[in-house]
Amino acid sequence: MTWTVAAERFDSPDANALRRDYYDEVASRYWQRPATAEEIDDGLDGDGADLLAPPTGQFVVGRYGNSAASCAGLVLTESAGPGTAELTRVYVRPEFRGTGGGGLLLAAVEEEARAYGVRLLRLDTRNDLVEARGLYTKHGYREVPAFHRRNRYAEHWFAKEL
Repeated sequence: MTWTVAAERFDSPDANALRRDYYDEVASRYWQRPATAEEIDDGLDGDGADLLAPPTGQFVVGRYGNSAASCAGLVLTESAGPGTAELTRVYVRPEFRGTGGGGLLLAAVEEEARAYGVRLLRLDTRNDLVEARGLYTKHGYREVPAFHRRNRYAEHWFAKEL
């Protein structure tokens, strides 16, 4: 099997399912119990996904063979200065972790970012998202001081010069 990663509408059926699985995992880890369908719906309602489309961003979906297996979003953040964007909603379904898809996913988002003229890609994450922090570090993201406090759940901030 091989990986392919390409831009896709954030509201396509596969993208919606991946965003839902992403939110299910991060919420369940945070609450240390399975998230309910209602909690997932509430979390996705008004989550800013509409920014994950041109001209304010992009969404990419990774497929392992024919299976939608990963996703990531890019949001342009002009308020942080020109040439800066945020990486968000990075997710690889558990059964596909360790197959190399995470690195390909990041590379695809970085390529999308470069096409927008982005020179600095940033993100925030939590302590319990250990796999994500390892993925970012492995692919050249360095931990930096907090660059915002919009996300009350953020505990680690990373950045990468493109």
